[in-house]
Amino acid sequence: MPIPEIEKQSLKEIGLFQEKALAKLLEYLDRHSVFYKNQFNKHGISIGKIKHLSDLAHIPPTRKEDLQANTSDFICVGRDKIIDYITTSGTSGDPVTCVMTENDLERLAYNEYLGFRCADCTREEVFQLMTTIDRRFMAGLAYFLGSRKLQSAMIRVGNGIPELQWDTIQRFAPSALIAVPSFILTVIDYAEKNGIDHHKSSLKKAICIGDSLRNTDFSYNTLGKKIHERWPELTCYSTYASTEMATSFTECRYGIGGHHHPELIIVEFLGEDDIPVARGEAGEVTITTLGVEGMPLLRFKTGDICRGHYEPCKCGRKTLRLGPVIGRKNQMIKYKGTTLYPPALYDILENIEGVKNYIVELYTNTIGTDEILIRIGCDTPSENFEKIIKDHFRAKLRVAPAVSFESVDYINKLQFPSMSRKPLKLIDRR
Repeated sequence: MPIPEIEKQSLKEIGLFQEKALAKLLEYLDRHSVFYKNQFNKHGISIGKIKHLSDLAHIPPTRKEDLQANTSDFICVGRDKIIDYITTSGTSGDPVTCVMTENDLERLAYNEYLGFRCADCTREEVFQLMTTIDRRFMAGLAYFLGSRKLQSAMIRVGNGIPELQWDTIQRFAPSALIAVPSFILTVIDYAEKNGIDHHKSSLKKAICIGDSLRNTDFSYNTLGKKIHERWPELTCYSTYASTEMATSFTECRYGIGGHHHPELIIVEFLGEDDIPVARGEAGEVTITTLGVEGMPLLRFKTGDICRGHYEPCKCGRKTLRLGPVIGRKNQMIKYKGTTLYPPALYDILENIEGVKNYIVELYTNTIGTDEILIRIGCDTPSENFEKIIKDHFRAKLRVAPAVSFESVDYINKLQFPSMSRKPLKLIDRR
């Protein structure tokens, strides 16, 4: 299947298409959603007057707290139509439960099919899935369904266990892997320590989930550089997604942002006042799902701060492109007069030789302000190494957090707590 026609239309034509889809969604919510019906009544919203995308500003945004407190009120179908139950990872609060119908699973497959097509994947692809498909995790399921839609093959290995990953690579010769980017470095480390020439492996591309690979100007960040330098034969494609939106944004070969699929989702970028920011400015990604049957969302604030990019892409798509995540709104740090987001800390730590692994810990001090403690796993801790680390932070951010040296094994246990579905880099105790 070529690029869907709607993704080759002008932004104006895409807007008209989405306005028709929005009208259908509002009618559906008014009939089937207890939460949104109450919202419309409470705020005196007449859905018949919401005719343009700009009219969405008259509807209060939905927040994660709303989902956590009123889950059942968001469900628009009876139990007999629910096929799958999914929960978010809960890395920024209590997990949120989502439900999916047969039609929702078909939509999820179509979404991931489109993502694979953005990454130039074909039916000849053999994927190696290095993320979990169990533990109520949506991503692994989405990739599996998308691969079926593409009519390609998938090897479901799951996360972790580098030895098993390489055994699988050598047995089945997959052409593409699906993984958290930081784990790709672990896969490389294992190969180098065990005499495996990863440069001559069958793998040619990686669909990356979770960690960002790029800076806001689309250049590789430290993690992206490390993977590219150590495995240049592997082309990495960044993706952005969340469980609640059941939609992903995947880079194409030009690497200038994740492509928006307007048939599946409406995207806004909101400022602190919940008003859309000016085009090109950073704002909180706020989404309205289209075509979702079980648990559709209207103006849901994801918590992620990003920029939209609106120029047509050389791949032929004219849709909005989503820039790398700058940070999560609820993880913003006010530290010694400087505003920071955790990804800025990660990028520095990834670039310091001798740092094997780490956890960033945030807490509130006795006077009520933010404090940062970097727990670092390394082989040779010393006062001089601590000074080197702090000098890196001062050079990049003008401030230096507290540092604590721990064993590599201890940090690894912090990063992978029981039942974790992805590695943790942040513990927020504020």
